[in-house]
Amino acid sequence: MKKIFPLILVLITGTLFAQHVTSPSGNISLDFKLADGKPEYTVNYKNKPVVLHSLLGVKLKEGNDLASGFTIESVKNDAFNESWKPVLGEESSIVNHYNQMTVALSQTSGRKLSIIFRIFNEGVAFRYDFPQQKDLNYFIISDEITQFNLTGDHKVFWIPGDYDSQEYVYNETKLSEIDNDKLNLNNGIALKTIGGRYVVQSPLMMKSQDKLYLNIFEAAVVNYPVMHLNVDTKTFKLNSQLVPNAIGDKAYLQTPCVSPWRTIMISDDARDIVSSKMILNLNDPSKIDDTSWIKPMKYVGIWWEMHVGKSTWDFAGSQNAQNAASQDLIPTGKHGATTENTKRYIDFAAKNGFDGVLVEGWNVGWEDWFGNWKEEVFDFVTPYPDFNIKEVTDYAKSKGVKMIMHHETSGSVANYERRLDRAFDNMKKFGYPAVKSGYVGRIIPRGEFHDGQTMVNHFNFVARRAADYKLMINSHESSRPTGYSRTYPNYIAAEAARGNEFNAWSTGNPPMHETLLPFTRLLGGPMDYTPGIFEIKMNVYDPKKTEQVHTTLAKQLALYVTMYSPLQMAADLPENYEKYPDAFQFIKDVAMDWETSKYLEAEPGDYITVVRKDKKSGRWFLGAITDENARKSEIVLDFLPKGQKFKATIYEDGKDADWKKNPKSYKIRTAEVTSKSKIALALAPGGGTAISFEPVK
Repeated sequence: MKKIFPLILVLITGTLFAQHVTSPSGNISLDFKLADGKPEYTVNYKNKPVVLHSLLGVKLKEGNDLASGFTIESVKNDAFNESWKPVLGEESSIVNHYNQMTVALSQTSGRKLSIIFRIFNEGVAFRYDFPQQKDLNYFIISDEITQFNLTGDHKVFWIPGDYDSQEYVYNETKLSEIDNDKLNLNNGIALKTIGGRYVVQSPLMMKSQDKLYLNIFEAAVVNYPVMHLNVDTKTFKLNSQLVPNAIGDKAYLQTPCVSPWRTIMISDDARDIVSSKMILNLNDPSKIDDTSWIKPMKYVGIWWEMHVGKSTWDFAGSQNAQNAASQDLIPTGKHGATTENTKRYIDFAAKNGFDGVLVEGWNVGWEDWFGNWKEEVFDFVTPYPDFNIKEVTDYAKSKGVKMIMHHETSGSVANYERRLDRAFDNMKKFGYPAVKSGYVGRIIPRGEFHDGQTMVNHFNFVARRAADYKLMINSHESSRPTGYSRTYPNYIAAEAARGNEFNAWSTGNPPMHETLLPFTRLLGGPMDYTPGIFEIKMNVYDPKKTEQVHTTLAKQLALYVTMYSPLQMAADLPENYEKYPDAFQFIKDVAMDWETSKYLEAEPGDYITVVRKDKKSGRWFLGAITDENARKSEIVLDFLPKGQKFKATIYEDGKDADWKKNPKSYKIRTAEVTSKSKIALALAPGGGTAISFEPVK
């Protein structure tokens, strides 16, 4: 239901008075004014300052910046309240409720700029609106003057402002202690392009000394570069830093157009941040009329075995592994994506009720591309000699299993776009409903960054083009999502953060990592984190290996609930799941598309407990995780429907469990419960608890 309340139009001839707008609850307020012709704003929460006087505006390459010399032409206020239904999501219905103020500005030169402010109960959003006008048609943005002037030296969870990667471990410091030069960057990331010593990425999660939770992010990044934040560690003022293109420009635009939304989430309850749908609400509604083909998928695949060294993506090992006479590739015998191995995964998927099987390394080209900045590597249609795509497809179909395509672009985006329609035609020919795309390496065209305008446009274009083919997209190494999955819900998931695979061959992800992702990366859309690793320590594959997953086995189960995605992988090897069939049952049972979600406990960097109701079965699932510290709590089950009994199956850490010392210690117990019951949670260091609630008939 949509309600739009009457508009109030105010003509302003002077600039002495601040324009004021509040959230529907009245807790958040924003004031806007011109100070000597320069736009600035302030934000309060429950009458306490959150953002001090901060400048707004845009710099243009050709001069005559849209940042000063303004007068206010008009101020328009309205209110908006609707409910909408996502195709897939944490909720079956989302409320979009805000008050809006649009300030129309003009310069003596005749140029115009509007700033639109939306105030939700959980935060503030604003964007620049460039109306069509005689004196501004095509233009180039050289920078934004968008500031967030904070009130103190807040605790902050941050990663470096890298133009090419978000795959970092989070740092927990004060704002004054942010310094990329002091980081140990030997963390498994092959490509680094950090934008400055004090530049960090958004979403930026913070907590003030008076226990106020703040999050600075952006929404609806379309035809625009990603925004990073340049931190003044002495004044605690954050300035926007847009990712440049190959020649240093930030964005090429034509009026009429808009910038992305800049967002500030604010609450004294961390659960309001992690449960917010503000980013989704700031995106346009779905542009796909028939969404019946967009469905959640639980899958297994030929992927983890490459990360642990059991097999390889490539067929021949190196570019020199060819027969000199015929130029045929000479197999190494370690190739993972063979017809027979794929059939083994298909059998496992069919036996255990999984929807799909992903196969990486199926196509020719893996021998020599990595690190070589090679223009044409993959054609996305030609399989290796030991992978019979038709035979695999027919076998999967006979077992009721769907195949998931893999398109590694090697960063050669121009090559992928040239071949995109042929690649999608090939998927339709063999009945693949979804594709995992990859963007490892430096971008071609040369000089472009993963987070620049060109690449943002590419990632969004692929989703739009895939919708024409009724295909779902799961992008890896892409720019981080900002809610575009509302507009194109076939953009079913993305990676765009440090995923579970880093635990196999690097310093790994510390136990607090998964407690932060719901407060950061996941605010913009579902993440393909690939949980479910049961063989925690990598020395099971090689006694010399010291790497391991930095969680307990029980926490790996809980991640299926705490890390929302309608696309979930059981990432470990089939033979490892067969060792622990009782624990594997939770992965088989857990849903992916939800009727409702309730965050029961939350503290960034420390813990999260969330419970969700399956949209179809009426079953509830709970996930609770902690950082490196053991944790005990008691959960009241008042979310369950009254008067109904449920069987709770509780997958929890064993008494001696510890992510480092004894990660595979777990136990399973059952209990009959109602909405009046309580369950005690005991989470080991780096541990978790997963619970399924099944109605008792």
